[in-house]
Amino acid sequence: MVDPMARQESLQSSECPVARALEAIGDRWSLMIVRDAFDDVRRFSEFQKNLGLAKNILASRLKALVELGIFDLRPASDGSAYKEYVLTERGRSIFPVVVAMRQWGEQHLFEEGETHSVLLDNEHDQPVTMLEVRAASGKRLGPQDCHRQRVTRFG
Repeated sequence: MVDPMARQESLQSSECPVARALEAIGDRWSLMIVRDAFDDVRRFSEFQKNLGLAKNILASRLKALVELGIFDLRPASDGSAYKEYVLTERGRSIFPVVVAMRQWGEQHLFEEGETHSVLLDNEHDQPVTMLEVRAASGKRLGPQDCHRQRVTRFG
């Protein structure tokens, strides 16, 4: 008998948006690449230097992120022969996901007195407010206040 945990099926056809998102960008390197792009990293060599990632793995992840429409590959902005990976609108829309993960990590994965980075807003140089899930009315929601419903997307 085959162990169901040993067999990984693609989540691309799952009805669950979380499963599809994980299939698309859920590995650590893809999210770290996107995180670096939010810090204005654009070139292959810069991603490799920052992440310490093997060239073949970085090339594979960047190719997949371009195919997903998260990055556009463009000529370098300085006119050199290099190419740059520029976040698309779809890629920029991942920002709240990265912020939520960052804030969760800040809150739960560092001991008191341990050094870590924080996200500051450029205008006031203050830490970004914790993200919250809110109802259309503005009421703050927790898991117990929500439920899932199947829908069909058209157009």
